[in-house]
Amino acid sequence: MAFPEDRPRTELSEVQQRRLQNLVSGLGGNQFWKTRLAEAGWRDLAQLGKRLEDLSFLAELPTCGKQDLVADQDRNPPYGSNLSEPLERYTRLHRTSGTTGRPLRWLDTAAAWSNILEAWAQIFRVAGVVQTDRFAFPFSFGPFIGFWAAFEGAAAAGHLCLPGGGLSSAARLRMIEDNHATVVCCTPTYALRLIEVAGEEGFDLRGGPVRLLIVAGEPGGSVPGVRESIQAAWGARVVDHWGMTELGPLAVECESSPGGMHVLETECIAEIVAQETFKPVPVGEQGELVITTLRRIGSPVLRYRTGDLVAVDPEPCGCGRALLRLKGGILGRGDDMLTIRGNNVFPSSIEAVIRGVSGVAEFRVVTRREGAMDQLQVDVEPLQGVDASEVVSGVVAAIRQTFNFGAAVDAVAPGELPRFEMKGRRFVRE
Repeated sequence: MAFPEDRPRTELSEVQQRRLQNLVSGLGGNQFWKTRLAEAGWRDLAQLGKRLEDLSFLAELPTCGKQDLVADQDRNPPYGSNLSEPLERYTRLHRTSGTTGRPLRWLDTAAAWSNILEAWAQIFRVAGVVQTDRFAFPFSFGPFIGFWAAFEGAAAAGHLCLPGGGLSSAARLRMIEDNHATVVCCTPTYALRLIEVAGEEGFDLRGGPVRLLIVAGEPGGSVPGVRESIQAAWGARVVDHWGMTELGPLAVECESSPGGMHVLETECIAEIVAQETFKPVPVGEQGELVITTLRRIGSPVLRYRTGDLVAVDPEPCGCGRALLRLKGGILGRGDDMLTIRGNNVFPSSIEAVIRGVSGVAEFRVVTRREGAMDQLQVDVEPLQGVDASEVVSGVVAAIRQTFNFGAAVDAVAPGELPRFEMKGRRFVRE
């Protein structure tokens, strides 16, 4: 029997249709979705389920965004009304990271959590994990879901899993080395931080056991400069992964398509729409990723606006899978776009340019609104022993050449800029 991620296109569609109808049939006790669908004219869930035999009809339903869920939790504290089961059946509580607003609380039933672990099994197989791999999770667990599910998913698949909570970065590197961990799961930011610490503490990352880094939580894994820096220092392949607390793990790179990501279409239905009209964009054009979860059954979402910008890669993948493939991974976020001297740019694009300059250890970007436009201030921290003036001039030139506008760039002393264990906070608005 084929793995779920290896199904042909026709079977993937059949699975999606069946699971979508099952999801809708279970919304009778979900006050959030009963109300939202009724407002759109769908009070009869059985009739709606019949219409959804044609998956294209999904596009006729209303979209939903994070602010809708936040408002619902404000009206119905503490967990909101997006609950399809009685409260006593929920066993997991997580929170969103809160990087773009107030955190959401998210509950899962035991069945939904089991489905998430199965999704992680798909992630690992597509990424190229093998049974002999050992996993290191070099961060502290908390209410942010982070790699909680990845840890449990890897353990359920029979892998030795090493938790790094409560340890210093140096101790985590020692743990990886002593236990011969071959796979590291972390944010791109922390992978870069561990490179710094390895240099300070004398760890030989390239000669170490790690062969694979699965990164998530921010767009750095698909940013060429970030990716190349991590791969060069670790001597290991970087695999980018995408998911959200409210959606679960849903996309990952395969070995045959670096820089792109496959969507796990047995777990969700993905639409790519124009942000202004919510209409599908032509294949290959950039649009917002909209997700309907299929197995997050305790707290489902229909047509959820992620805010992430993506584009479909129409070319067949070398891995042979029929899964939808996102060209370049996550390209940016619509709500993060900056207007610098009349130019629309995304933070991920600015990071790619700065990381492409040799000698940058860390950086911070401050934007200030002056009149109708944002002005850019970049603070760069050079690597030890690197001429700061050369780094500054390199960043100035790279920004001007790429974006056709200037930026104020200053060097700061080594160690002055903050380091991050989870998501980086390098972009500051004043």
